[in-house]
Amino acid sequence: MACNRSVRLLCRSKRVDIGSDPGIHHWLIGSPFLPPLTVVSILRCIHTLPSSSSSPDLSKESEELRTLILKGFEIIGALASGDDTNARAAVDAARGLRKLLYGERTRDDDQAVIGAVSSSDSGDLRFFVSESGNATSLESVSSVIEEQHPEKCVWENGCLLRCELPIKLPVYYPVKNPTDVEKAFVRANEAVIAKLRDPQVVYILETLNKTSLDLPPPAIIRGAELDFGTDLSKIRPLAEGDDGFDASSLACSYFSMNNKAGSPVFSVENADTIQVNVHFNSLGSSSASTVPVAEYLPVQEEARLLIVDIKLDVLCYSSRELPLKHAVSSLIIPGLVDQLNILQNLMLPNLLTQHPQLKCYHFSPPGILHPVTVFYELSFGETELKQVEVRRSLHSRLGLPYDRPLLRIANSLDFSKLKNSGIVSLQKGSALLRDVHTGIPNSGVTGGTVSLVQGSYEYFHYLQDGYNDSGWGCAYRSLQTIISWFRLQNYSSIEVPSHREIQQSLVEIGDKDPSFIGSREWIGAIELSFVLDKLLGVTCKVINVRSGAELPEKCRELALHFENQGTPVMIGGGVLAYTLLGVDYNEASGDCAFLILDPHYTGTDDLKKIVNGGWCGWKKAVDNKGKNFFLHDKFYNLLLPQRPNMV
Repeated sequence: MACNRSVRLLCRSKRVDIGSDPGIHHWLIGSPFLPPLTVVSILRCIHTLPSSSSSPDLSKESEELRTLILKGFEIIGALASGDDTNARAAVDAARGLRKLLYGERTRDDDQAVIGAVSSSDSGDLRFFVSESGNATSLESVSSVIEEQHPEKCVWENGCLLRCELPIKLPVYYPVKNPTDVEKAFVRANEAVIAKLRDPQVVYILETLNKTSLDLPPPAIIRGAELDFGTDLSKIRPLAEGDDGFDASSLACSYFSMNNKAGSPVFSVENADTIQVNVHFNSLGSSSASTVPVAEYLPVQEEARLLIVDIKLDVLCYSSRELPLKHAVSSLIIPGLVDQLNILQNLMLPNLLTQHPQLKCYHFSPPGILHPVTVFYELSFGETELKQVEVRRSLHSRLGLPYDRPLLRIANSLDFSKLKNSGIVSLQKGSALLRDVHTGIPNSGVTGGTVSLVQGSYEYFHYLQDGYNDSGWGCAYRSLQTIISWFRLQNYSSIEVPSHREIQQSLVEIGDKDPSFIGSREWIGAIELSFVLDKLLGVTCKVINVRSGAELPEKCRELALHFENQGTPVMIGGGVLAYTLLGVDYNEASGDCAFLILDPHYTGTDDLKKIVNGGWCGWKKAVDNKGKNFFLHDKFYNLLLPQRPNMV
C-alpha cells in the first residue's frame, strides 16, 4: 500500500554506493527544522557485528555519529540492500540507533522513520515509511522528489550556532591509589555538566559577522530561563521583541544578516553564525553575605592535583525561527554535554600515563550539505599512520574519494574568515588572484562538454613580486600556479618556490649544472615534472605532440584528466608555456576549445583587465579568423600532474 507522503532528497542518490552485500549500508540524515521525510545526507554504516556482517553494530555507530552529526540534524532512517522485505530491517535499525543517540525521550511514538531499499541489480532506491514505533506494517512512498537547489533548502531558513568553552578540570586523586583518578575525573566532569544547567549560568549570544555596521546588540539568557527537555518539533516561533535585550522573546532570526543583505549565496560558509559564550559567574542580586568566604576541604590522605585542559567546540544547526532560549537548552547545552562525555571516554584510559592532545575541528566536505565535527589526536601529527586511518574511515563514512585530503586540519572551517569573500587568497598572507577563470564567457563550442580544473589555484605571471622574468620565465610561472593548486588543496604546505629555488632543485637532483642557478635559461615539461617529484612527491604524465595541429586530437584525453585528476596542466611548445585549466569538447563533431591561463601577462593583478585582455580565456586551435593559436611547426609537451593517493 502506498501512502500519500513524499520523500525529499537533498542529496543525490547516485552518490550512494551500495554494493552487493546484504544488510544495512547507510543512515539517512534529516532535521527537525526541515519538512518531514527530508533526507539531507546519506552516511555509510561502517561497523557491523562480529556475528553477522549484515547487522550494524549500533553501539559503535552511535559513538562515532554522536560526534560527527551536528545537533539540529538527526537519524531519520536507514538504507538496506535487497528487495522490499528488507525495509522493515532498515526501520528497526534506525529506531535502535535513534534510541542510543537520543535516549528514552526520543520522539519515536510520533516520529516517522524511513526504511529505504536498493536493488543490487539496478541500484534504484525505494522508500517506505513507518509512522510510529508500534507500527507493524510499512507504507511505500508515493513520490520521491530530488531538489534542484538543495543548499537553498538547508540554508535559506537555517543558521549555525557555535560555542567554544575552554575548561580546566581540577582532578584530585590519592597518591596511594592512583586508579581513583578515573572516579575523580568523572566527578569533575559531572560537576561541569551540572553547572551548564545551573540557574545562575549566563549565556551571551552575538553575531559572528563583525563586518557589518548594523549589528544587533548581544542577547543575554540566564539558566533560569531555559526549558530543558522540550520537543523541538513542537516549539512555536516567538515574535521578536522591540528592545533587542529580552532574549525570552527573540528568535535566531534576530541575528540574521543574510536576510538584510539581499540575495545571499546559500552554503555553510555563507550561513549566518551565532556565537554563544558561557559565563558561570552571575552578577544577579543575592541575599547572601558579600564578604570573602574561604572554604576548607580536608582530605583523608595524601593527594595530588591533576589539571586537565579541555576545549569544547560545539557547532549546531537551527531554524532561524527557533527561540534563542530553546537553541541554547536543546542544541548548545546537549552538544556541550555530549562533547564532555566523548572526551571523558577518550581520555580515561591514559589520563595519567599519556595526556591525549584532543582537538575538535569542523569540516564542510564537498557534496555534504551540512558540516561535520571531528576530534583529532594531535600527539603524533596528522601524517602519523593512525591519523591517516582515522581520516580514511571518515572518507568511507562520508562517501568521499580516497585520493584527496579533504579532512585534514587545513581543510577545517575557519570562522574568523567565513565572512571574507572574493578572489584574494587567504593562505599564509598571499594576496595573489585566485580562480581567475570563474565567470568568464563560454567557449563558443556548440554541444560540447566542459571539463575544468577542480579546486583553487593562484595566478602567477611575468613581473610579479618585482621580479623581471619577461621573455624566459613562463614555464616557471606555470609551475608556480600548479604548486599553488597542490597547496590550496592541502596536499602540501610548502611555500610556492621562487625561480631560484626551482633552479636549485634541478641542480640538487643532478639535472642541471651549478651554473644554472641564477641564469635565465628556459625550462620545459620534463624539468617541471622533476621539480614536482622532488618538492611534492607528485608524479606526472607527459603527452608528446609533434605539432600544434595535433593538439585537438588530445581533447578526449585531457577531458578525462580534468574529470579524474582535476589538476592544472602545463603546455610547453617551442619557447612558450601556458597553463591549461580545462577543455570544452564535442565528441561527435570534434569541435573543441582550451581554457588557457597565460603566464605572459605583465600588468597589475586586475581581474577585469586580465579577463578582458584574453590572458585567461577560451582559445580554439583555429579561431573564426583562421588564425592558429598553437603553432603547426612546433612540437608540444603536455604535463599532467597526478593527484597523490592520500587522505
